[in-house]
Amino acid sequence: MSDRSSRPHAGPRASTDQPSIPEPSYAERARTLVHLGRIGSLSTLSQKRPGWPFGSVMPYGLDSLGRPNFLISTMAMHTQNILGDSRAGLLVTQPDASGDALGASRVTLMGEISKVPEEEREQVRGLYLASYENASYWVDFQDFAFYRMEVVDVYYVGGFGVMGWVAADDYRRAEPDPLADAAPGIITHMNADHADALVLLARRFADADAKDAEEATMTAVDRLGFHLRLKTGDRMHGVRIAFTREVRSAEETRTVLVEMVKQARQPA
Repeated sequence: MSDRSSRPHAGPRASTDQPSIPEPSYAERARTLVHLGRIGSLSTLSQKRPGWPFGSVMPYGLDSLGRPNFLISTMAMHTQNILGDSRAGLLVTQPDASGDALGASRVTLMGEISKVPEEEREQVRGLYLASYENASYWVDFQDFAFYRMEVVDVYYVGGFGVMGWVAADDYRRAEPDPLADAAPGIITHMNADHADALVLLARRFADADAKDAEEATMTAVDRLGFHLRLKTGDRMHGVRIAFTREVRSAEETRTVLVEMVKQARQPA
């Protein structure tokens, strides 16, 4: 079953002679964001006010299928809501949105939440404590238990005009991008130490609109390429540039970027 994100919210792209720049699917991006987020906003259905949504800040541990696992108390309002109606939504936002909340990525997982079976508790316990060591102080309290969301649908937003539904099966099969944890360091390093090189890359590898770019800032990077925010005169716009080959680590990313900068410095 394919992910339902082939077209942006704004509509299909205009026909063009330019080949499309390869990008991770929305399913991969959603899994990556949930992998990085670790804390979301959980919306449950209120038992006090039937039919009304009730929001809670919710840490979670993620299993191999991308299912969020929660450690919650029976005294918590969201737990009482879940016991009355298992349907819920979990909103996870980009951790490093840098003040641009609407331009940042976010994903909403919709699913049903139920108590983790007793035979799986120890496995989930270890997974959760690996992310939240302090939870060891209350994890074994009698009123606490592990609950899990079985994801039934996913909605991903990657910024302005980049959004779409992702089938639950595609989400489960996808894997977080291999650069997910390294990306913030790569971006910081490139922007701080190689701003001139980013301008060269934009002028050589991006579309015609980037040929006169004066400034370039890396805003995102993944296994297939990276995004730049360009300044040309008074105009700001974004472009995506594909790597010359797929990368799987920070070291491979550095190697490919060095090769591309050398190529950009040669006559076209």
